[in-house]
Amino acid sequence: MRDWEAFNRGVVEHFRAHGGVGPGGWAGRPLLVLTTTGAKSGQPRSTPLLYSTDGDRFVVIASKGGEPTNPDWYHNLLAHPDATVEVGGGRFPVRASIAEGAERRRLFDQQAALMPFFADYERTTPREIPVVVLTRLDRAGVARQPGT
Repeated sequence: MRDWEAFNRGVVEHFRAHGGVGPGGWAGRPLLVLTTTGAKSGQPRSTPLLYSTDGDRFVVIASKGGEPTNPDWYHNLLAHPDATVEVGGGRFPVRASIAEGAERRRLFDQQAALMPFFADYERTTPREIPVVVLTRLDRAGVARQPGT
């Protein structure tokens, strides 16, 4: 079993030290760092995630490399949907929502078309892999409307 905490910590450190670029195989891929509030601890938890976009929204897939359980960051967002994203040298607040039904399928397929390993994960895990939409918040904590 992979030590996800150590793995993520190394990727996040590299990302921050190299202006938003991931190490090794992560370089050149759309990478963001999502900082959530721990569901149990209440402490900040930073996780590197590949993403796609849907308009102004960021889309991340809770694949955990195809493992049979959801990643901790997903549970953190269920408990505390407000989080922070670092991408492209910027940092801003977001609110998470879970895509369902046809929207989930569309967003999953869109990202899997760009990164086919997500489709592989879907074939090998017994769970439905959650798709999370991250909507940027304005300074007042209100979700930004598309195009603003």
